[in-house]
Amino acid sequence: MLFAVSMTFIDQTIVAIAAPDIIDELGLTSSQMQWVVNAYLLTLAAFFALGGRLSDIFGHRRVMLIGTLVFVIASALCGAVPSGDFAQAWLIGFRAVQGIGAALMFPAALAVVIAVFPVDRRGRALALFFGVSGALTAVGPLLGGWLTGWTWRAIFWVNVPVAVIAVVLAVLARIPDRTRREPLDLPGAALVAVGMGLTVLGLQQASTWGWDSVATWACIAGGLLVLAAFCRLELRTRFPLINLRVFRDLAFRVDNAVLFFAMMAFVPVFFFASVYAQVSLSASPNQAALYLLYFFIGFGLASQWGGRILDKRGARPAMKLGTALGAVGFALWAGKLTTLSMHDQWLYAAMAGAGIGLLLAPASTDAVNRAIDASYGEVTGITQTVRNFAASIGLAVFGSVLTHRTITEVDGTLRDKGVPDGASHDAAESVAQSVTGQADSRGPSGSGPVAETVRDSMSAIRMDFAEANQWVFYGMAIALAAAFLISLRHPGTRVTQESSG
Repeated sequence: MLFAVSMTFIDQTIVAIAAPDIIDELGLTSSQMQWVVNAYLLTLAAFFALGGRLSDIFGHRRVMLIGTLVFVIASALCGAVPSGDFAQAWLIGFRAVQGIGAALMFPAALAVVIAVFPVDRRGRALALFFGVSGALTAVGPLLGGWLTGWTWRAIFWVNVPVAVIAVVLAVLARIPDRTRREPLDLPGAALVAVGMGLTVLGLQQASTWGWDSVATWACIAGGLLVLAAFCRLELRTRFPLINLRVFRDLAFRVDNAVLFFAMMAFVPVFFFASVYAQVSLSASPNQAALYLLYFFIGFGLASQWGGRILDKRGARPAMKLGTALGAVGFALWAGKLTTLSMHDQWLYAAMAGAGIGLLLAPASTDAVNRAIDASYGEVTGITQTVRNFAASIGLAVFGSVLTHRTITEVDGTLRDKGVPDGASHDAAESVAQSVTGQADSRGPSGSGPVAETVRDSMSAIRMDFAEANQWVFYGMAIALAAAFLISLRHPGTRVTQESSG
């Protein structure tokens, strides 16, 4: 199961490293590139609940194998994206299909692991599961940096041999398929997908449309209304996609809320830290991967500790310590971004990673242990939906913040260099859209005095981009601080016997 889900974790981070090369070859803007990352995460969030439910109805092994095949076919097609007018739609479309494949695969694989271990050993088991998965996520930037040196298309093609091995292992394991003869809630699946899609669309496009745009708020409000309609439908449906009664348990609600705010930082940090390293630190893709490794060293070590705390003392202590450490780590890391030195940042990056590592397995496992009257496939679908929806929102919100602050900072720099107000703002917008694809010293293309001033000011613009990223990392610290306050609401009780699921 670990081998199967390794692809889903690797693909959350591997694309971030190759982002500048993809932007440069296909002619995408930074906003479009964020959608290449976000399309995968959004479909993960939108279809995880459906994937969990399908695995209950048709069997975990069968759905995991189908999800793996969907994922790897989409991966191969992402690597075969043609240059030209269709490049953006092709790449974003098949990244979305990748997300659907992962949404089928992951809940089924996780449900198998959960079913194998009793409650008193589940914390350590899932700490190992998420710890190894986190390590595999760390492989994404390292592998991406190496493969990008050959061609960025290889970051998608590498999934093909991994999928072949995963399928062979799954067949050899002879996992028994237990099915449940229940109808599938297709209206619920459609509503949750549309609701999440509209909400994230509004947040993602806020930097382009503007926060004062009717379209922005129409998407956000419309998405939330659709999600409210989904909740109302689920309460009235005999066989719902998600059994909302599990949310009556306070500890379950706290676990998911902590995961929500923590995941707003966990996945987005890969994208923003990678782009920061390549732009502000002038790092190569390989160097950017090593920069992210600081975060994963802390994550990997702390995740095992978090699992042991869960088994001995319950989820509350691990969540409190993890969220507090993560909040402090991200805040201190943000303060060091303007030093433009990897050496000065490694400790704080490791602290931020350790905070996430401490809380991830305990919050996820405690939520599953409280799955009263719900199956493991269904509840893993809920927790993973929360995690990936939060990651999509984090990318959208922090992407808007980064774009806005970069324009503001670069505009000020260019005006100080004597560029007229209107021209400086236009040039700053151009830089904000292209800077993530221009990590080298050439600067933006073009001719004329304004373009020349921009090229001459690239050193100052790199600092501007670092200062803009500070707002993003402080935002991540605030998200972890909110998770800490929520963790205080956890009743602290422990589940000591198997649930009815």
